[in-house]
Amino acid sequence: MSERWARAMLTAYRFAGAAAYPFVGGYIAWRTTRGKEERSRRRERYGYAVVKRPPGPLVWIHAASVGESYAVIPLVRRISGFDINVVFTTGTVTSAQIVQSRFDERVLHQYVPLDLKPTVSRFLDHWKPDLAIIAESEIWPMTILELGARRVPQVLVNGRLSDRSFAAWTKRAYLAEALFENLSHVVAQSETDGERFRQLGARPVTVSGNLKVDTDPPAVDERELRLLRSQIGKRPTWAAISTHEGEEAIAIEVHRLLKRRYPGILSIIVPRHPERAEGLLGAFREAGLTVARHSLGEPVEPEVDVLLGDTIGDMGLFLRVTEIAFVGRSLTAEGGQNPLEPAILETAILAGRNVQNFRDSYERLIERGGARLVTDRDMLAGAVNFLLANEGKRREMIDAALATVNEMRGALPATLKALEPYINPLIVKARLDEGTRR
Repeated sequence: MSERWARAMLTAYRFAGAAAYPFVGGYIAWRTTRGKEERSRRRERYGYAVVKRPPGPLVWIHAASVGESYAVIPLVRRISGFDINVVFTTGTVTSAQIVQSRFDERVLHQYVPLDLKPTVSRFLDHWKPDLAIIAESEIWPMTILELGARRVPQVLVNGRLSDRSFAAWTKRAYLAEALFENLSHVVAQSETDGERFRQLGARPVTVSGNLKVDTDPPAVDERELRLLRSQIGKRPTWAAISTHEGEEAIAIEVHRLLKRRYPGILSIIVPRHPERAEGLLGAFREAGLTVARHSLGEPVEPEVDVLLGDTIGDMGLFLRVTEIAFVGRSLTAEGGQNPLEPAILETAILAGRNVQNFRDSYERLIERGGARLVTDRDMLAGAVNFLLANEGKRREMIDAALATVNEMRGALPATLKALEPYINPLIVKARLDEGTRR
């Protein structure tokens, strides 16, 4: 592939739209946002705004879903604290609710526009951002090209490239370089991510660490927490969180193995996608297990085997009633899920070996003794049994995980420092505008 061909391809994409090139962001964005929007706000997907643009400087910040939204909340607060307006876009209803519940009128929420030229242009024509900040791995060609054409600085923060994404972009190196040259700065999570972005042509690239480490612990309703703790009492517990298809079946088998030694054991199973709960109920009942569904407010009676965490936004509750957490998408699926929340909330962490998307975090946790990897059902059951039977070892893992997280902090100030050349002029502009209005 020649560089001329790559640039021609990007130009074609610009006019043809995302569906012409299904391997890039627009098509993926369309596929992954279907069914995840509020019907009354569907027009926002096509770039139509529901509120007026406020006067003064404005920063567009995008975070795809719940995890990314939580990660950039402290950053958004710092930016809006400089009297800079923010339009915060997300791709899911849940992340929209998070944004709307945590900010005042200076931070406006919109659903992210689909990565199509008319849609992105309509969005940019309305909001006229002075700066665009994109979180993690949201590489959307049309959006990047349109921002570049308008000379709007673009900064990728908390940037990461999974093994799969890096391999895909490497096969199209000229295309990647032609696209990434539009980014003004990449602030990467780890040295590995930083080097990958450099190889693909991004300049400049700095490494900040993971913004998710600098977030506050997941919130919890204290009254609900007290009630759940009183229902569980002194029963031994463990949790399988952020599970994907096949991992709940493994958790069932682990529960049945552990019950032979711990008759009163409670397994807390939290699927990554709560909409799968109805299908999981049949498997639980077929295995002879008694289930309490959190979404229905069902109490955890003494005979309950499984607390099914089929709600969104309650991970802070589930992790606070156990000291052992298996983190999913790591045994039957690939990539892993974020282990930092269970570390912050003081649990001993277990996971399968497929944790490539969070390699840096797991490497640090394992090195310090805060996490262990397992290969299959039997090894997982053995690890949970060991931790239940050995309070001292369990406490050592918990302390090591928390110490690791504390050592990893510092991503927020590093990210803010990288953003200074782009934010400082907007601070000056905001003050001048305020003085003019007076």
